[in-house]
Amino acid sequence: MILSEIQYFPPVTFFKTSYPESYILLDQYEIYRKMSFRNRCLIAGANGIISLSVPLLHGRNQQVQMKDVRIAMSEHWQARHWKSIQSAYNRSAFFDHYRDGLEKLYRMKTGWLMEWDLECLQWAKEKLSWSGEIRLAGNPETGAEVEDRRNRVLPKNYAEFRPVKYRQVFEEKLGFMPNLSILDLLFNVGKQAGELLNE
Repeated sequence: MILSEIQYFPPVTFFKTSYPESYILLDQYEIYRKMSFRNRCLIAGANGIISLSVPLLHGRNQQVQMKDVRIAMSEHWQARHWKSIQSAYNRSAFFDHYRDGLEKLYRMKTGWLMEWDLECLQWAKEKLSWSGEIRLAGNPETGAEVEDRRNRVLPKNYAEFRPVKYRQVFEEKLGFMPNLSILDLLFNVGKQAGELLNE
């Protein structure tokens, strides 16, 4: 069983290290931390990596628990993120396979970052046919059987983790970009994603 922070469509390495686990505990009581994947994900665009960031109601310097972080819904960020995803992946092998469900997700209205991140994680879990159970951790969550993996994978070091290799849309032009959002893996390899994570 591992304890992790909740992330917005986490990097591939999050799923690679979590895939063998039966239970993933997500920390809802931790203080929000900026410069993390809690409100950002990385996708591959024609000119390089695109960072999609969910705008927060009181900015990124707030000192509140994750369960209390609000999204600035007035900024129409979901429409922008969906447009960026479409532009980046509409030529990928499996974009059409996931398009309708993902577009529906991006039309969902929620004012809470944690609710949004959970919806994204559950969507990815379903598409990966991942059998691990996701639970919200109590406060505090302790025990020898719980491995704390919070704050290991960050925007400053995500590329350093051993990557899952697969063919990317812009690889010929830009080279392989490791550990992008799980969306990148799904759009490029489809149902094979689970097998690659389980190797």
